[in-house]
Amino acid sequence: MLKSSLLLAALLMPVFSAANADDYKAGELLVSDPWSRELPPNAPTVAAYFVIHNDGKTPDRLLGVETPVADKAELHEHVMQGDLMKMQQVTSVAVPANGELTFAPMAYHVMLLGLKDRSLLADGKHFPLTLTFEKAGRVEVQVSVQKAPPHAHNHAQ
Repeated sequence: MLKSSLLLAALLMPVFSAANADDYKAGELLVSDPWSRELPPNAPTVAAYFVIHNDGKTPDRLLGVETPVADKAELHEHVMQGDLMKMQQVTSVAVPANGELTFAPMAYHVMLLGLKDRSLLADGKHFPLTLTFEKAGRVEVQVSVQKAPPHAHNHAQ
């Protein structure tokens, strides 16, 4: 009995470790480190960020996002127009095969518009965000709200 309990614990340890690492699986896709900055006072919107890893041999496409903490969640990107950096909405974002797509400040990001409960966007809180992919389907992630961006070493590797 003790042997089987230890074996079961050893087998489940990687599952619990992965669950604690803020990684979420959807088909061949892995969504890592979803986060958002703490909502500044009087800010009408806030953005959410994450990294999508595609271990598959075929590309996928992020078609949309939704969350109960805002009336609307939109996919956005920053683009240079002349000498100005401009933010614009996009209808979808390609996720390359055997590659990754990073949602980060001054790049692709999710804009949350019409915020419903500002208290959920305070440091240390979490909120759900559902991502809908063309092939992998839907995956719900928990976005970690932080005062400052996660450490740069998370994305440098």
